[in-house]
Amino acid sequence: MDVTSALRTSALASTRSRAIPSINRLFNTTPVLPSKDPKMSSGPPKHEMQYFPNMTTAMPSKSGEFRRVLWTGLYSQVVLMTVPVGGDIGDEVHTVDQALTFTSGVGKATIAGKDQDVKAGDLMMVPAGTQHQFVNTGPTPLILYTIYSPAEHNPQTVHKTKEEGDEEEENGKDEAPEWSQRSKAENEEAGLVNTSGKY
Repeated sequence: MDVTSALRTSALASTRSRAIPSINRLFNTTPVLPSKDPKMSSGPPKHEMQYFPNMTTAMPSKSGEFRRVLWTGLYSQVVLMTVPVGGDIGDEVHTVDQALTFTSGVGKATIAGKDQDVKAGDLMMVPAGTQHQFVNTGPTPLILYTIYSPAEHNPQTVHKTKEEGDEEEENGKDEAPEWSQRSKAENEEAGLVNTSGKY
């Protein structure tokens, strides 16, 4: 995004926040940042199907980005990751549950101090509050998609490198939206979840 487009987006967001402040408070929308995908919504998801074909074959292998958020829901988030040869995701602990499905490459998972080799087709679960690290030990990128529950990242996040992701996280620029951290009761009260399925 060029500077003119960024300023236009910022001005539009500013105008929108003055015109409908109650919606901004309800959904806590954030301006589009340079490492964000402006095509991805920053608000709660629509009640419609989201389809990602070839997730275990062709689609992930086309991504060269370290991290790309594919979808963010009220209670979960799908993120595609590509760990370069010799790279890792970083030793970390989340306050959310995480399921990782490996689609290409080989690596080593360390979860709560226990090591496990991983390869395409494997699924790893990391409970909230558990130390974990994934290292690419193979000759090709280690590609995976992960499901966080609830969301861990900004819905528009795209990190080309681990360093870019680390910097944004350290500077508070890659935060999950407030609406993705609400309880089921809060979402029902706000009209975001209706058991009739009619909106």
